[in-house]
Amino acid sequence: ARVLEIAKRLSLQAARGDMAEEEGCERHWEPLKVFCKDDEAVICVICRESRVHRAHTMLPVQDAVQEYKGQIQAHLQALKEDRDKLLGFREAEMRRSW
Repeated sequence: ARVLEIAKRLSLQAARGDMAEEEGCERHWEPLKVFCKDDEAVICVICRESRVHRAHTMLPVQDAVQEYKGQIQAHLQALKEDRDKLLGFREAEMRRSW
């Protein structure tokens, strides 16, 4: 069983072009292809079927990336607007103090 586990790990690394081990499931050595929204974690398809995650909301990793990318861009835009507003206040105060 141990030899089979090692063989799985090596085949996973070979298939991914020797990428770091963190990109595969530590427990099953499978590719991380599913995003668990409840736990906010990337998991493998075997973990998805476990009792821990079975009732959770799942997304393919690429869909989760797009969803979070949109949220991050919206927050970034709001922060940029706040920064511009604060810079305007600072400039107005500097003019007034001169």
